[in-house]
Amino acid sequence: MGDDTTEIEALIELMARLPGLGPRSARRAVLHMIKKRGLLMGPLAEAMADVAAHARECSVCGNVGTDDICGVCRAENRANGQICVVEDVADLWAMERGGVFGGRYHVLGGVLSALDAVGPEDLRIPRLLERVAEERVEEIILALNATVDGQTTAHYIADRLEGTGVTVTSLAQGVPVGGELDYLDDGTISAALKARKSF
Repeated sequence: MGDDTTEIEALIELMARLPGLGPRSARRAVLHMIKKRGLLMGPLAEAMADVAAHARECSVCGNVGTDDICGVCRAENRANGQICVVEDVADLWAMERGGVFGGRYHVLGGVLSALDAVGPEDLRIPRLLERVAEERVEEIILALNATVDGQTTAHYIADRLEGTGVTVTSLAQGVPVGGELDYLDDGTISAALKARKSF
């Protein structure tokens, strides 16, 4: 590429920083967008500017949307006494894709990790405990990834909820050890949710 392509190279470098895209995939994506610039680049730039200006975390659960309180938290029919605890927003969206859970969510924003110096206060665990005290919560479903840190976090939360009268359950069959919710199909998530067990 010559000196007259610095803007294109800059776009490729930015695209290559996205998860799942390396330099080669980013280059192909940018070339495709340039070829279809009328259909893709203008609308994509507008959509990205809109999201950059308006996206925010839900003040209740941590979901991402354009309002201070997300649609799930605003929906009265979802106040059924169940809160499903997930590691990040991608996991919440994976659960919603399946359409099998009718309660509310709580996004932790990560998991406990001694290696990365991530403690309970670095996550939304204190906010979860506040919600249990404030809302009529009957069941906390721990839908954390089946990794060492995910399970450590689940045990920590279960310990903190002991004595509150809240039932603590976790996803059961279908979630492989080391598996992440965002990569599972909807049927697997549905089966795991239906077969949840006491934690």
